[in-house]
Amino acid sequence: MREEQHHKRWNAIKTNDSWAIFKIMGEFVGGYEKLSKIGPCVSIFGSARTKPEDKYYKLATEVAEKIVRHGYGVITGGGPGIMEAGNKGAHIAGGTSVGLNIELPFEQHDNPYIDSDKSLDFDYFFVRKVMFVKYSQGFVVMPGGFGTLDELFEAITLIQTNKIEKFPIILVGTDFWEGILDWVKSTLLAKFNNISAKDLDLIHLVDTSDEVISILDGFYKEYGLSPNF
Repeated sequence: MREEQHHKRWNAIKTNDSWAIFKIMGEFVGGYEKLSKIGPCVSIFGSARTKPEDKYYKLATEVAEKIVRHGYGVITGGGPGIMEAGNKGAHIAGGTSVGLNIELPFEQHDNPYIDSDKSLDFDYFFVRKVMFVKYSQGFVVMPGGFGTLDELFEAITLIQTNKIEKFPIILVGTDFWEGILDWVKSTLLAKFNNISAKDLDLIHLVDTSDEVISILDGFYKEYGLSPNF
């Protein structure tokens, strides 16, 4: 009897997994249809817990404004904190402001600075991550938590393995990122030789909005802007 119940539960799980494919496909289709129309954009990442009075919230807003004034739109994860700051800056500057929101048990809610026709909701992190990579011409990474680190290292991995075209990855905040970069260089590279020195070529550490813009403009002046849409 117990084996029969276990078999039924297992069959139900397999059936649910099969039907989930259609929901996943729906998220991909919806994302592709909306984001294929947005034009060249830069993604801004960072903590959802950063408050408006924090220096990095203010800096993210400033960065987003300048990004828009230099011809790009802004994509964020659509939530509060640094994400809100990025969308706010894009909104203030009158540019494209995209939010890729995801349903979470805490922290996440969409912010009011996303363009009404460019707010997308996702259930699956992996679908959302594809959208960030496919429709971004650069990553600006402010201080954040596990989610921010996840996006950062996935982008580095995809570029390292030639799964996507290279684009600039800009870490903002020496006081936050310096320790991680030192560890990558001293341990991953020098001590264990687990990466190549050239893997770090597209990672830039900066502290100002002007430096962010200089890196973006310099990169696309050399390589040409080739949006993935």
